[in-house]
Amino acid sequence: MSASSLNRRRILSLWLPRLPIDRIQRFFSSAGLGKSNNEPSIVVIKDNNALVIHALDEAAERLGLHIGQPLANARAMCPDLKVFDADVVADAKTLSDIADWCDRFTPLVALDAPHGLFLDITGCAHLFGGEAALLQTLVRALARQGFAVSAAIAGTSVCARTLTRQASGTIVANGGEAAAIDRFPVSALGAGEAITTGLRRAGLKTIGDVASRSASEITARFGARFSTLLAHALGQGDAPINPRKPLPDYIVEKRFAEPIATDTMIAMTLSRLADTLIASMEKQGKGARRLEAAFFRTDGVVRAIMVETGRPVTRSAVIDRLFRERLDALADPLDPGFGFDMVRLSASRTEIVVQEQRDLDAHVHDNDELAALIDRIAARIGGRRVVVHLPQDTHIPECAVLAAPAQHHLAAAMQAEWPARAESEPPLRPLRLFDKPEPIKVPFATVPDGPPHQFTWRRALHAVVRVEGPERIAMEWWRQDGKQLTRDYFRIEDAEGLRFWIFRDGLYEGEVFDGDGEPASPGWYVHGLFA
Repeated sequence: MSASSLNRRRILSLWLPRLPIDRIQRFFSSAGLGKSNNEPSIVVIKDNNALVIHALDEAAERLGLHIGQPLANARAMCPDLKVFDADVVADAKTLSDIADWCDRFTPLVALDAPHGLFLDITGCAHLFGGEAALLQTLVRALARQGFAVSAAIAGTSVCARTLTRQASGTIVANGGEAAAIDRFPVSALGAGEAITTGLRRAGLKTIGDVASRSASEITARFGARFSTLLAHALGQGDAPINPRKPLPDYIVEKRFAEPIATDTMIAMTLSRLADTLIASMEKQGKGARRLEAAFFRTDGVVRAIMVETGRPVTRSAVIDRLFRERLDALADPLDPGFGFDMVRLSASRTEIVVQEQRDLDAHVHDNDELAALIDRIAARIGGRRVVVHLPQDTHIPECAVLAAPAQHHLAAAMQAEWPARAESEPPLRPLRLFDKPEPIKVPFATVPDGPPHQFTWRRALHAVVRVEGPERIAMEWWRQDGKQLTRDYFRIEDAEGLRFWIFRDGLYEGEVFDGDGEPASPGWYVHGLFA
């Protein structure tokens, strides 16, 4: 084998032709409602206002039924046919779950909708005894889970996909793609009905017939897209797959001959993997900011748990503690079922560690302790619930403060500069600001710029005894498209001593109009409460 062929990618294509019906039958089987293998079943979907067969089992296929056949015709052929409605969303979820399970073989797994997957196994097949052993292991495992599956391996995804539809189990060496598919019908390329019909009318019935024509001739007649598809199927060029998950920076994993199920073994495994992961990152001077632990069950279920940190983690004890917090706080506890046969720990986001003087600088120690506390709280209740507030360069009250995740903005929050309060002066802004201003009823007010004499808020009448204002705030026209009105804010104190921050939304006879274009009374709102 040449050096160039050693660098070529190897793609394993999976196709689950009966995924919709297999999913339904697995559900009934898990509920103890299994059916006889001789009972034909189909899944139907609406197409052009008619129900047609979307998927069928072996018993229905033996009766001569096929995908795309109208339901009425199928019932005429088999009156005892068992019919289920299609659920495209559930099928997609099942395919995604299978893709998660396939992560045990390679982290580069891509969807081949609606019922297929691509696995980039370049450089990893030897870990499973070679490509043939890997393919057999994967197919047998999915078959045990109740899925009909077809698989093939080739140097390009298009060639591998074609083989799964025509010659399941085929493994094509690099450079042998053209010879492997030349005898297959042109429909195997999946180019669409219009192109397939055009090829047949031109007398090109097999892929080999199409490949015998010049590329310019094929492009001129059927377009550049089909010409590229054909080239990739023949192994000429390459179309990279689109993995559903980005490749982590670092991955460590542990496989078990005997599945583990106890909390003690799970914790010990995570701790050892954390040691290995930290040792790998330490060689390149990096620390982890986002970590994911994936637990692969023997029945194909995969559970992934993620934690994030505010600063790069360089100690395995910290990783161990964060995952313990996360596992203890799970609303849906980690169910080992019949046990986990593989546990993987990956660092999907890493950063270069900046060394700081930590022995004599008390401020650095305080920052470390605060960041560690935030990480632990975030691991327990979620990172979005632990926030810091950052000042914004705007005079609009509800936009003057931004709530941001503390793990990612702690340093910015500690360095933020807030407007200083004037000495011996009352606060200009309320202690409590409502997320959304609440409307109040004002029977009358001094116009054009005066405050109300009384108002009703939350069905309670408040008599105004003291007023400070107005403070006029015009909206940012370059951001609001002129839809926001000018506000006049007042600091109000009622007869009970309660202090409110209210505003009139709009100017009298200037910004507020009724449906007939006549001037209307502006609305009044309470925006906050002073202590």
